[in-house]
Amino acid sequence: GINPNTQKEEIRKLISTEKFSALAFTIQLDPHVGKITYARIYSGELQSGTYLYNVTKKKQERVSRLLLMHANQREEIDKAYSGEIVVLVGPKETSTGDSLSDQNNPILLEQITFPEPVISLSIEPKTKADQEKLSYSLQRLSEEDPTFRVKVDPETNQTIISGMGELHLEILVDRMKTEMGMDANIGKPQVAYKETISKLAEAEGKYIKQSGGRGQYGHCFLRLEPLGRDEGFKFVNGIKGGAIPGEFIPSVEKGVKEAMEKGVLLGYPMTDMQVTLYDGSFHDVDSSDIAFKIAGSMALQEGAKRAGITLLEPIMKLEVTVPEEFMGVAIGDISSKRG
Repeated sequence: GINPNTQKEEIRKLISTEKFSALAFTIQLDPHVGKITYARIYSGELQSGTYLYNVTKKKQERVSRLLLMHANQREEIDKAYSGEIVVLVGPKETSTGDSLSDQNNPILLEQITFPEPVISLSIEPKTKADQEKLSYSLQRLSEEDPTFRVKVDPETNQTIISGMGELHLEILVDRMKTEMGMDANIGKPQVAYKETISKLAEAEGKYIKQSGGRGQYGHCFLRLEPLGRDEGFKFVNGIKGGAIPGEFIPSVEKGVKEAMEKGVLLGYPMTDMQVTLYDGSFHDVDSSDIAFKIAGSMALQEGAKRAGITLLEPIMKLEVTVPEEFMGVAIGDISSKRG
């Protein structure tokens, strides 16, 4: 292994008089005991009720109990020796692949490398009441299985689970049902499309509202221009000669951004465009932040319709390894899906 203090290689012998080192290779959540850690002791010995050092996380952990597992039977032991596979009860922060040692003689053993997930599904609870149960169940399963990932897609707000294959995810969903009494709907994840414009356009946004007292007045002219892919959004203040007072310009930008978030064509967020505020007018009494925000939003929606609004699809890179005789079939299959 590697000594984390000196970054030099160190050798530990598989004998009980050597300094203690072990590797946590599996985490399980036991209904009776809670979180248990399976570890292989490579050198030295470990006593129950003592502390060990998690070298990977740089944290001290207490081992309250040591167990030997015989299938589903447990045997409680006081001491474990090098070469043994034991279960540690007590460590909270330890996860699969962590190196364990005593604090004065840390050693980092070879890491376990986990492959990246290859398939994703969206998951949602069947009832509103199960929402909290779902996040708890997913957290438990991802603690046990490092190849299982959970994330929330910020664009579609769906909970996405990813794993090593369809069977892998099916088994995990089945475990949620049988072990945790949690029913969930599984589906294909929604595609995170975006919208953009294809040509230059100009538009006017005017918001005037008269009521009994003070009214509302916001008026602006915007120029919309397409940008290259992945350039995002740029807002340019092109106001000359104080046509709109400086304090209302951020309000126009805010209105533009909000309209872009909601999308114009199909409700997907807009991107890759430059919006220039180049003219407008104001009223000494009736102009306000909210009026200019609404005017900016109206002008953006109007301008986008004229600027040839179009849908952007997510693009991914795909690498396929295939025997030569099937190359034609694979290429045909990919091109039939517009690849």
